[in-house]
Amino acid sequence: MGTFHVGARIENIVDRTKGVPLPKLLVDTGSEYTWAPSTTLEKLGVAREKKDLEFIMANGQRVTRSVGFAVIRVDKNFTVDEVVFAEKGDLLLLGARTLEGLSLTVDSRRKKLVAAGPLPAA
Repeated sequence: MGTFHVGARIENIVDRTKGVPLPKLLVDTGSEYTWAPSTTLEKLGVAREKKDLEFIMANGQRVTRSVGFAVIRVDKNFTVDEVVFAEKGDLLLLGARTLEGLSLTVDSRRKKLVAAGPLPAA
């Protein structure tokens, strides 16, 4: 598929005036979760939930990270999702769950995000 990055904005779910741009997130459909810097999430007042998750990194290493809820915006699309409190050295990722919530999909030929189209209903 090839890799590419996108810019996004992350916001506190209670006070959306508390938000910052994340200029370079790696689009990673192989990652379920979106990863943002811990320092950024803490500065925005994103609370760590009582739910730490174990992840297997690309190199096979197992790590445990906290998650919290945030609003993620890419262009005019937005969603609320669990985000991982990334630590120094972790990649900053835009994951598959967030892409689905944003109703965006990957155009691998053009290396960009595009509208996923109408949402299926029952």
